[in-house]
Amino acid sequence: MNDPIPATKAITGLSSSEAAELLTSIGPNEIQHAAVIPPWLLLAGQFKSPVIWLLLGACVVSAVLGETTNAVAIGSIVIINAFVGFFQEYRAERAVNALRSMTAPRASVLRDGTMKIIPAIEVVPGDILLIEAGDVVAADAHLLEAHSLSVNEAALTGESQPSEKSILPVAVNAPLAERHDSIFLGTAVVSGTAVARITATGMATELGKIAHLLASVQDEATPLQQRLARVSKSLLFICLGIVTAVAILGVVRGTPLLEVFLSAVSLAVAAVPEGLPAVVTIALAVGVQRMAARKVLVRRLPAVETLGCTTVICTDKTGTLTTGVMAVRELWGADHVRLLDVAAACCNGELAQDERSGVGDTTEVALLMAAAARGIHRKNIEQQRPRVMENPFDSDRKRMSILRSDGVLYVKGAVDLLLPLCRGDNSAALAANADMSSRGLRVLAMAVGEGREENELELVGLTGIADPPRTEAIDAIASARSAGIRTVMITGDHPITAQAIALELGLLQKGEAAQELVYARATPEDKLKIVKKFKEQGAIVAMTGDGVNDAPALREAHIGIAMGKNGTEVTREAADVVLSDDNFASIVAAVEEGRGIFDNIRKTLVYLLAGNAGELMLMFSAALLGLPLPLLPLHLLWINLVTDGLPALALVTDPLDRNVMKRPPRDPRESILGRPQWIRILASGLLQASVALAVFVWALENRDLNEARNLAFTTLVFAELFRAFSARSSLPFWEIGIFTNMRLFGIVVVSVVVQLGIHHIPATQALFEIHDLSLEDCMLSLAIGLIPLVITEMVKVVVRLGNGTEKSHQAGT
Repeated sequence: MNDPIPATKAITGLSSSEAAELLTSIGPNEIQHAAVIPPWLLLAGQFKSPVIWLLLGACVVSAVLGETTNAVAIGSIVIINAFVGFFQEYRAERAVNALRSMTAPRASVLRDGTMKIIPAIEVVPGDILLIEAGDVVAADAHLLEAHSLSVNEAALTGESQPSEKSILPVAVNAPLAERHDSIFLGTAVVSGTAVARITATGMATELGKIAHLLASVQDEATPLQQRLARVSKSLLFICLGIVTAVAILGVVRGTPLLEVFLSAVSLAVAAVPEGLPAVVTIALAVGVQRMAARKVLVRRLPAVETLGCTTVICTDKTGTLTTGVMAVRELWGADHVRLLDVAAACCNGELAQDERSGVGDTTEVALLMAAAARGIHRKNIEQQRPRVMENPFDSDRKRMSILRSDGVLYVKGAVDLLLPLCRGDNSAALAANADMSSRGLRVLAMAVGEGREENELELVGLTGIADPPRTEAIDAIASARSAGIRTVMITGDHPITAQAIALELGLLQKGEAAQELVYARATPEDKLKIVKKFKEQGAIVAMTGDGVNDAPALREAHIGIAMGKNGTEVTREAADVVLSDDNFASIVAAVEEGRGIFDNIRKTLVYLLAGNAGELMLMFSAALLGLPLPLLPLHLLWINLVTDGLPALALVTDPLDRNVMKRPPRDPRESILGRPQWIRILASGLLQASVALAVFVWALENRDLNEARNLAFTTLVFAELFRAFSARSSLPFWEIGIFTNMRLFGIVVVSVVVQLGIHHIPATQALFEIHDLSLEDCMLSLAIGLIPLVITEMVKVVVRLGNGTEKSHQAGT
């Protein structure tokens, strides 16, 4: 589409009729809207979990059997959980729509031989675009004329310096950052003027290609979601197996059908950890609050845990590892003050009042900031030495000069083209230029002369300019390395610049190959391929960035991390996590929180499932022995939601292990429940079931069925409550400290009081079909309920003595 243009078209542009026909056939110049998922579909998606299926099944069976209270309680759990998930995940997919905010609202074109200002949405391929400083480019276009034109393409290419444009042709397959004969939709014109022929509009532009990439990226289940799905499916099969076995056993024994169904419902309720969905949601929500306090804003809850198992952080350079602002990094010359005076005298940029930013060419702003730091101000120069004449910068000459009233010609430009105009031996300057360039600095030469002609100049010195690294990013990369996490830099910058910054950041060590850690001249497609490559290797990938060119890769990565201050709206919308302070170091804090949250979720899951295992063993053992139901469905529901669920909510807020960042990343394939966890679940469940069954059998023989259920119910509640203290760590609970989680301590105390209270309130007595508990029975239940805790803690001590050395605390193992 960059074919030569007939001279008449280059002058007159399209006719109005031609433009109208093209607009009809090609369509408007806009980025297409993303398909929005309707709210009802998002809500329906909350019912995909096997745990929810189990709960719904139990709800239906309870309703059929006339157990209205059970049905309403279970149904309420399902509905509340669904709406919590819906509101947490309800975020419109606006990444593609946000691209539209970057497009120019109006454009100057030649139509019918005259200049017209039209809505940018109406431009078509073949239109002649008129460009000047301050414009946002309305479409992709091929330059016909260019006068001192520079364009900020950082959002597309990642290049921190404005791209200097010319009409000199470049290779068709050149990287985007090197297509100096073209301008692109959504980029900003920094300086100069141009005439260009539009070659692509809308979705056919480079910006449109990014929109296509965004649309092609599919959301994947996070590691936590995958693990919980496996646990839920396992629970589903276990539940169905046990319920079927008990039902068959009941039918064979001639048990009445109603009683068989009641047993099945009881077992189903016992098998399902009703509090699990809420516990996981709250665990992640607490993580969100903790991260927000550390300047990390989480837009998608599962991202909290996924950060914890990150093995690779792919990061953009400009604005993420670096400040995103050009600065003078090095000066070479005999007199640095004079050097900066010449630089300031040969500039057209302007500094803001605070002298921390400015308008105009970013290189000139950097020079003016360095000069201002030495007390040299351009406004004073303009007053004391007004300009007489200017030779503007030209992409062919690659220099500019300003003659001032003191008769001095101030010149700055590219070293290779300016040194031949300077007198004397400049071999030292050439060596300095080679050294500075090898370290990724953009080098400019400063010279002075007499009169208007740019010859017989005196070289004053060289300035090395670059986008400097963030100091906090250096520490963050070191912390990530010590935590076993690889940091990979992906940038649109030149390879030399990229490698120099990587060395300065400590991302690369001297002599280390850059092949797998630094990717330069990367296009949006390249970034996407790199992220996919690491994912195919089994890595859990976090991708950080701030430009539009980062958005597709952010969506593809397991975790997309956007910069909140300087990031584009497109990137923020595509991200799972936003850094409100644009601080790369905050990522390490987020990883720490993520690891701690996984530990807390794991030990809470072990706690919940051990309770369910105990209930299942109790109910199944009673069925095998031909005993009546030790607990009614509503008893089990109360245990699962209140006396299990509330301590679980406190467990997920446990303080983080201080050694959490000294461990290597978890294997992404590691199950949330490995062999050690299942052993603990089964052992704890067996202990609880044993004490509850023993009390039930004893009371059944010495008292009646109601008394037996009364005691078994409260004993099991106390056993599960006290076990929460043991669930916190693999160390004995007295070493961790019973008061280090006051929320848990308070919940256990209050729950014990509430459990005793429901035995003495008429309404709850009728609801749960229980009666008063004597002081002797209260003490008996408390004493027997402590047995599982005491045995578990004794086992911890014995295991430690057997190992001979104290192992470091790892939560949930």
